[in-house]
Amino acid sequence: MLNNFNIVPKPGLMYPFYLVEIMARGTKINGRVGKRKNRVFLWITLFIFFVGLSSALVYFLYTYIHNKVHSSDSIASLYDSWSERDYHSVYNISGNILSTAPLNNTARTFHGYSGFYLALSETDNTLSMAYLDDSLISLRIALKNAKEESIAQLKYMLGKAYFYKNRLANYHFYSDLVIKYLNESLEAGYEASDIFEYLGLSYAALGQTQNSINAFSSALSDRESDMLLLSIAEQYCENKQGNVAKQYLNKVIATSENEDFLKTSHILLGKIYTDEENYEEAEKEFQIILQKDENSADAHFSLGVLYEKQGDMAKARSEWRRCLKIQPNHSGAIQKISENK
Repeated sequence: MLNNFNIVPKPGLMYPFYLVEIMARGTKINGRVGKRKNRVFLWITLFIFFVGLSSALVYFLYTYIHNKVHSSDSIASLYDSWSERDYHSVYNISGNILSTAPLNNTARTFHGYSGFYLALSETDNTLSMAYLDDSLISLRIALKNAKEESIAQLKYMLGKAYFYKNRLANYHFYSDLVIKYLNESLEAGYEASDIFEYLGLSYAALGQTQNSINAFSSALSDRESDMLLLSIAEQYCENKQGNVAKQYLNKVIATSENEDFLKTSHILLGKIYTDEENYEEAEKEFQIILQKDENSADAHFSLGVLYEKQGDMAKARSEWRRCLKIQPNHSGAIQKISENK
């Protein structure tokens, strides 16, 4: 141990002094080592303290931001509710946001979309119309400040909202707006399988038969359905193109299981045959309906027209009376009875 300090002991009486010197040096060295150990311990303690303090600050900051972002009335909660298709929550949350930030475009868009879907699911027409009106207001405001990539979809939703507003109100004051916004969404590159169907129905409501036929034809190229086939057949009938209409009507009759579609198809076919003076085939179509439903007012009315064409007014009036007995407000039968008293 002594050699570690490079001290060589000397003989004689001087030896104890060397020992004292050695001990003094050892004390100084041990003191320096102790101080170093204390400083290291202090730095470790300070490091642990600052790490702990930093971790606590990060945790509390994260918790604050997370709670702020994911609060019940935040944009993040809108996306969460939307992904779960909870349209009531989306509608309420976006409404709360708009109460303090009326021009928040994200909230406006969500409010418009959720209002639209709530209107479709609502059985109370008054409440459904209120949702639609609120939806239209929000969608139009959102469109004013929308990003370029959102404009096409917003116009698509506006077109659909106006279409259902027409349907709920039982008039067609907004069919021109349906056409305007849906065509603009198409021009902007938006794609949806139902656009041409809505366009076809809206053109038909405005009496634009050829445009309606074109739109329904485009819809049929994307997907085929009984309703589309029947709709395009009705427009060909309006356009006095019975031969073309018959092709679509026969397809509906061959494939559809919907009784309402089948009745309408047989009525239209019977009317086409009546106009072609093919009275035998026409009567067959009307009788097919009456065999399934003897209380079909339209079938009795159409039979009356058929008998009128054949000159048998007694049978014609009898069918019109039956029609009015089933449906007292049938405008066609009322007119025929008044003209043929």
